[in-house]
Amino acid sequence: MPIALLSRRDVLCAGGVAVAASALPFARGHSSVKAKSVIYLWLAGGVTHHDSFDPKPDAPEEIRGTLDTIQTTLPGVRFTEVMPQLAKQTNKIALVRTFAAGTDDHFQAQARALSGRMVNLQQIDTEPNIGAVMSKLNGPRAGFPGYVAVPGTTRPGPPPKNLFVGGWLGRQYGPFMTGGKAKNEDFTARVKEAPEEEFTRQAVRPGAGLDKDRLEGRRTLREKLDNALKHSEPASAIADEFRGAFDMLLSPSVRAAFDLSNEPDKVRDHYGKTKIGTRCLLARRLVEAGAPFVMVDYGYDPEYGNLWDQHNAPGQNFPHVCELAKRPYHLAGVDRAFAALLEDLAARGRLGETLVVFLTDFGRTPKINKDGGRDHWGRTGSIFFAGGGVKGGQVIGTTDKHGSDPTTAAYSPADTAATIYSALGIELGTVLHDREGRSIPLLPVGTPIKGVL
Repeated sequence: MPIALLSRRDVLCAGGVAVAASALPFARGHSSVKAKSVIYLWLAGGVTHHDSFDPKPDAPEEIRGTLDTIQTTLPGVRFTEVMPQLAKQTNKIALVRTFAAGTDDHFQAQARALSGRMVNLQQIDTEPNIGAVMSKLNGPRAGFPGYVAVPGTTRPGPPPKNLFVGGWLGRQYGPFMTGGKAKNEDFTARVKEAPEEEFTRQAVRPGAGLDKDRLEGRRTLREKLDNALKHSEPASAIADEFRGAFDMLLSPSVRAAFDLSNEPDKVRDHYGKTKIGTRCLLARRLVEAGAPFVMVDYGYDPEYGNLWDQHNAPGQNFPHVCELAKRPYHLAGVDRAFAALLEDLAARGRLGETLVVFLTDFGRTPKINKDGGRDHWGRTGSIFFAGGGVKGGQVIGTTDKHGSDPTTAAYSPADTAATIYSALGIELGTVLHDREGRSIPLLPVGTPIKGVL
């Protein structure tokens, strides 16, 4: 059979993974290892691209909105007025303005962005997150699990759904959620949580009366139970989860990384003493202490509701989308926190080895609706890459005069995942194995976004 007629399944079944990655047509690229860690800035809900990274100042007002635009450090590239700090950091980022989820459904778009796999609605919690894949391939490091989510409590819905999963790799590869178990899985209800600094590390704080000796004793007992149940896959998965938690609780360096009181006030002020500012600062501290993959989770919020899903439907109680963007818990705060993260990593000599990726479900509709909101728009949106292996100072892709459709190549969640894996030096022809030992491609489709790396 000529190579051109071989299917991907045929080649994988032949067992030639190394050959597949280097010689066959479906091998979709590989870069030398650049990034050692990943910070995944995950804003679930669908961030409006018109009011942030891709404004259309010459469009009618029902499209452009009421925000002014400002010049970035790149000639001819403008952001809206609520993004002044990132406008100064464009030399560090590769902005992609033609990210296309290919669906207007939250569940499906979020599962695609989190996994890089073009899932249908029956697969939204069966496919492993990119962080889970990294945990499987690279394992824990420096006392941290392979995949950490800060705080990991976003639950889209209704009904509320946990999309932070290990999928068919096994639950042990899902994220360690620093916020612990979500206390408000019905995200539509308003619930006042603990102060942010306490909330984002509550899963690594021992219970009352649990000193180091008692924790060691409990771990020993747990290991005895593990040995007795080692032939049971579900029990083995749970054992791995508990083992990681014990390691974190008993590691002074890990626990110190979670202690934001060690940061000077001027640094904390630079990020902003907001939820998103605190989470970005914590992510920097965790990566600096050795964590390999940290997701900053800032989506559906029990205090603010759907942070990015601004239909302004009855019950959402939001102001006009352009006014909402100016608030410190919305785009204005994200701008400050994201820019501070990039600046801080660069100043500490960490940006070159840390891949920073901003992702969301999809963009929002070009036309502002009658309630002053924007609706789901899976045809285009904006994301960015920075740091390890990324060529900053560029904008990739353009949209039409209304920000409705790409006028250049569109890039899928699979392409985004391929870019992340390539930045980490992972062959796209890699084969993974599920809990039953079946061979599954790392990424069935997807090509690194040209020019990012």
